[in-house]
Amino acid sequence: MFIVVIFIFAGIALGRLLRGRRTAWLSRLLTVLIWLLLFLLGLEVGSNRQLIASLPTLGAEAAVIALMATLGSCIAAYALWRNINSKGEQQQ
Repeated sequence: MFIVVIFIFAGIALGRLLRGRRTAWLSRLLTVLIWLLLFLLGLEVGSNRQLIASLPTLGAEAAVIALMATLGSCIAAYALWRNINSKGEQQQ
């Protein structure tokens, strides 16, 4: 954890040093590094037999959570919409 904090502060310091300079190359470098991190993450997940074996269960749980969150958001939005409309009718 200490190493992560050191890297964060090193990035802040480097950003302050590069503040007045052109950094168009930095965006491309960050994009390539993010792609590399995603590839390495996929490589690590793909090599884990236990995780690969549990993917169907994890996928089903993720789908249920996503559907329930969407349904809850729709219900809350509908309740808010009805509440706002009923207050508007009472004022008229």
